[in-house]
Amino acid sequence: MIQDLHVHTYYSFCSQDKPEKVVETAIAGGIQMLGICDHNYGVGCARTDACWGKGTRLDVDYEKTLVRYYDHMNNIREKYAKKIKILCGIEICTLTGTKDSYALPMGADVSFFDFALVENLDHPSSITNGDIVNFAKRCGCPVGIAHTDLFAFIRKKGEEPYRYLRKLAEAGIFWEINVNYDSLHGFKSHDYVTEFFKNKEQQDIIKKTGVRLSVGFDGHIAAEYKAQRVKSACKLIQDMGIHLVFENR
Repeated sequence: MIQDLHVHTYYSFCSQDKPEKVVETAIAGGIQMLGICDHNYGVGCARTDACWGKGTRLDVDYEKTLVRYYDHMNNIREKYAKKIKILCGIEICTLTGTKDSYALPMGADVSFFDFALVENLDHPSSITNGDIVNFAKRCGCPVGIAHTDLFAFIRKKGEEPYRYLRKLAEAGIFWEINVNYDSLHGFKSHDYVTEFFKNKEQQDIIKKTGVRLSVGFDGHIAAEYKAQRVKSACKLIQDMGIHLVFENR
């Protein structure tokens, strides 16, 4: 299955496209499963200036805005059901303590989402404290690790890769292979992704531990979407004998 589980709409402050445009761009590119997962602070702050430019806002009330966003994406899911499978996710910022951090409040309920992508896991100011397993329990939905050099993170923790990745697999936590290449990200690919696709040892560990992978373009600009990068990554992963998350949904 060709899946892209990381795209953004105008709910994210750094994106301006309507959900319909994002979905139709993916359909035109031959994507079979699309995971829309806007940033929690864009959704939670209801696209106002409540968060943007003001730093960490752990006091923002997410109760209604999260449900409203999910309902909107569910309507989009139903609208395009005959053309593409859509999942409604959310990208969770876990940074706190800086003017550019907008961590999800611990009390915000995201359990009803199809999945969550967690970013900043490897940052010293992350509210996860580097413990993705316990944070995933707090989320209550399938959780993936977004755009992170996971093997470097494991080395930094002083963990043994096989043992650590087995824990992730047992907790149902997946790892994102981020294939972004657009102007918002400076037309730069991720080094960890390049390394993974040529590193047979890493591939073997992922396969043997049972960790599932996701592919995400991390698109914020529909006009710059490169579906071929997504399709190529999905095929390479499947050719390795590694499972993509949600591949049987």
